[in-house]
Amino acid sequence: MSGPSWRFCPQCGSPLEWGEVAGAERQACYTPSCGFVRWDNPLPVVAAVIECVDRDGAILLARNHAWPEKMFALVTGFLEKGESPEDAVAREVKEEVNLDAVSVRLLGAYPFFRKNEILIGYHVQARGEIVLNEELAEYRLLRPEQLRPWPQATGQAVRDWMLSQGMALPEIVEGNLFAHADL
Repeated sequence: MSGPSWRFCPQCGSPLEWGEVAGAERQACYTPSCGFVRWDNPLPVVAAVIECVDRDGAILLARNHAWPEKMFALVTGFLEKGESPEDAVAREVKEEVNLDAVSVRLLGAYPFFRKNEILIGYHVQARGEIVLNEELAEYRLLRPEQLRPWPQATGQAVRDWMLSQGMALPEIVEGNLFAHADL
């Protein structure tokens, strides 16, 4: 049971019940004419390790308005219908920080169980004038050696990017979902 329970079937309106379906405990509609199953599959999310090629290769981290001060992470967004993950990450970088992707390279896929998401991480080389959209409060530009990967979610993409660059990994800050507070 990963997400919150639903009370009613979205197809026919009958009450949903928990039961074993395809080898796992899932909510299902047992009305004979319906048969809906709530699979609760993870949502695909893209994440960008943004390297600002026109700012000496600085890495951009951003803070969402909803987050506490000094908590920064990668730019992320949902994959939209009909869009490739590569197009989605370039679109998110443009929408959230107004940078144009010059190159997009896959880092890996990472489970984010807490939010029932699968993160598809990319190294995005980008350029342009940084302009934050309404979701973001502020950003930081860090030299690559200032990065400190965090153990969950997008921090794993940061770790893999650092390794791909031949960088030594600093100590990971356990329990932190975001970059260090010493930005």
